[in-house]
Amino acid sequence: MENRFLYCSKEQFERLLELIGEAGYRLLGPKLHNETIILDRIKTARDLPIGWMDEQDPGHYRVKRREDNAYFGYNLGPHSWKRYLFPSKEKFWSSKKENEHLEIIPEPLDSEKRAFIGVRACEIQGLRILDRVFKDIENYRVRRENTFIVAVNCTRCVNTCFCAAMGSGPKVTGGYDLLLTEVVDDRQHYFVLEVGSEAGFKICGSLTLREASDEEVKTAQAHIERIQEKRTVDNANIHDVLMKNYEHPRWDQVAKRCLNCANCTNVCPTCFCSDTQECVHLDGQAVDRWKGWESCFTQWHSYVAGVGSVRPSARSRYRQWLTHKFGTWWDQFGMSGCVGCGRCITWCPVGIDVTEELAAIERGEQ
Repeated sequence: MENRFLYCSKEQFERLLELIGEAGYRLLGPKLHNETIILDRIKTARDLPIGWMDEQDPGHYRVKRREDNAYFGYNLGPHSWKRYLFPSKEKFWSSKKENEHLEIIPEPLDSEKRAFIGVRACEIQGLRILDRVFKDIENYRVRRENTFIVAVNCTRCVNTCFCAAMGSGPKVTGGYDLLLTEVVDDRQHYFVLEVGSEAGFKICGSLTLREASDEEVKTAQAHIERIQEKRTVDNANIHDVLMKNYEHPRWDQVAKRCLNCANCTNVCPTCFCSDTQECVHLDGQAVDRWKGWESCFTQWHSYVAGVGSVRPSARSRYRQWLTHKFGTWWDQFGMSGCVGCGRCITWCPVGIDVTEELAAIERGEQ
């Protein structure tokens, strides 16, 4: 579609969310809960974390008040959009036995229409990665096709961000229905809106949005360009570095700190390990098959019958995760498995920094 920049006032933005809801979409977006910005059901723009921002460092997360009333003045919380497309727990089918006859009852496809409000550039890349991983999974595909994306350009970063190094941000370059850049200062508060799909164009049809002026567009771009990230990754070379350093002593050092708690994989927007279980009813006449998130940090995830766990140590499990995420993911899917969101750094209880670990291995430090 033609790239046009439209001016959207606060009042028009609030009406925009109403229109998305009226089109049959369930609104999902950020909201403040228990001193954390999470993703959850929202009804209006007033449910957003207006005037709040986050402070993040390795093993550290806090929310605090901003000096303005920005709707999207935060960066990222512990939730990723993965939880709605690849749920942490999902039933596949049930089987029921009656009179020696076994009936398999599949779960109906999840066709609910959902609108993701406030999707960042790194999370757009995360969705692209999930699309690549789950392209042949019907339930994922149906969910994805029924998802409306309202993306938001970042105008600030926190100390754990490194999306620029991974080529995923901070500016959204595609994969959205509507894209917003929020401009808020002492003088003004508005959005520059870009339409990325026919569905987005249709939603905006009943709003009278004028063309944004050159000055308004330049101001919005300047808000994005002022971002300066502190962390980086040598994304061009790290695959080969990791492939050559399976026995690097740094793995032993990080293993002494790692708790194998799986926090990093739970908050990661792209980790897709799962497990299936059959849950037998107490009367023995029915069985439900469930799929749930799993992590390569659990010892039983690599369990092989008759052999046991092939990754019994914390060293081997951390090495598996980091090497797959930044190395063999390229071999498997033709892209990196990391988007640079920094969640794994923030939500690690002991503050392990993946950018620091990768840099140490690349430098050959012991």
